[in-house]
Amino acid sequence: MGGQYALPFLSYFIENYCRMKQNVLLRSWIFCAICIIVLICTHANSETKSTLVSNPWSLQMAESVMKRSPEPWNLDEGHEPRWEYTYGLVLMAILDVWKVNSDSLLFQYAQSYYDHFIDDSVEIKTYRMDEFNIDRINSGKALFLLFQQTGIEKYEKAIHRLRNQMKLHPRTIEGGFWHKKIYPHQMWLDGIYMASPFLAQYAKTYCEKELFDDVANQIILMEKHSRDTKTGLLYHGWDESRTQRWSDPTTGCSPNFWGRSMGWYAMALVDVLDYLPSDHPKRPEIVAILNRLCQAITNFQDKKTGLWYQIVDQPEREENYPESSASCMFVYALAKGVRLGYLDRYYLKNALKGYEGILKYFIISDSTGNITIQSGCAVAGLGGEPYRDGSYAYYVHEKVRDNDPKSVGAFILASLEIERITFDAKQKSE
Repeated sequence: MGGQYALPFLSYFIENYCRMKQNVLLRSWIFCAICIIVLICTHANSETKSTLVSNPWSLQMAESVMKRSPEPWNLDEGHEPRWEYTYGLVLMAILDVWKVNSDSLLFQYAQSYYDHFIDDSVEIKTYRMDEFNIDRINSGKALFLLFQQTGIEKYEKAIHRLRNQMKLHPRTIEGGFWHKKIYPHQMWLDGIYMASPFLAQYAKTYCEKELFDDVANQIILMEKHSRDTKTGLLYHGWDESRTQRWSDPTTGCSPNFWGRSMGWYAMALVDVLDYLPSDHPKRPEIVAILNRLCQAITNFQDKKTGLWYQIVDQPEREENYPESSASCMFVYALAKGVRLGYLDRYYLKNALKGYEGILKYFIISDSTGNITIQSGCAVAGLGGEPYRDGSYAYYVHEKVRDNDPKSVGAFILASLEIERITFDAKQKSE
């Protein structure tokens, strides 16, 4: 990691030294600080791990995506072009890089995906509203920016089309969105990310104030039903009907804590807070949920690598492995939560340690300067055909691949947050 990442950590450490002076844990804090500084210095001169402020990791990955997949509808290698959440994640991340770097090629790359799928009649290729698949909403997030920047009406019409799906989307008795029509009575952590930030932005953009209540309710219901009181971690899915083979007959929860599912939920929390009004009565509860989750996940952050495992609470078990998409998502949520004041600055050390681990263990560069992120779980779910039982064996045996879009998009987002924190710390020190 470049030496610029030392600055926010040292700034944090000095700021809190006096407050901690009488703390019995002072020695462990000093040890932690020394370890991170040593790690930073160790990698400062590595050709494959170092970067200049003018060439940040977020931009390097965005450019690598465009080189690997000149046509954005082919960036999810091995899949037919489709309107899918994976593309939305990566392209929204690339547009976030564009906001910082103002490189028109980044904007044009993302826009070309949407022009490929949305015609002037506002038909979205491969999308069917009557499938009621909550994953399909995620790609709509970029449409707000595209319409704002271009004024092209088909983008706005597509926004409303996706909103109309969620007006009709099937729900649990308490009003929680089903994950998909083919997965009745089920809420998954993933689904909170797929729809809630989109709906929160829609509510703000189009002054649909009652929609904020619905967004908050989705988040609160998911934690209510999936949170384990012992660890604070969240189970991947919850079945209201208790009919799924994977569901616990008492709680309705799936049996394991899958890293990426909690990563989706953590990202959803910090992204929804971008739009939820400051005076909304449920905002403090959403912030409290974020704090509870971050306390839980940092308890299971690997002390040596700073990373998180595929099954978060069982790192010592055979065949479990550090997984890149979850690690990037957690770093993103922690860093953004600290930067915007939702989390105590204590968590900055977890974000920086996690990011250092990502660069050290997951990121590689080739001779042309393209970068690759390794060790991403290709897919995981519950139920379906063939049946996915949510067992430990199921999760650890799913395919692992390089440059999985979930890892790529989350890495860009995590990098942007670390870069923002670094920039802010630098500005304060000058």
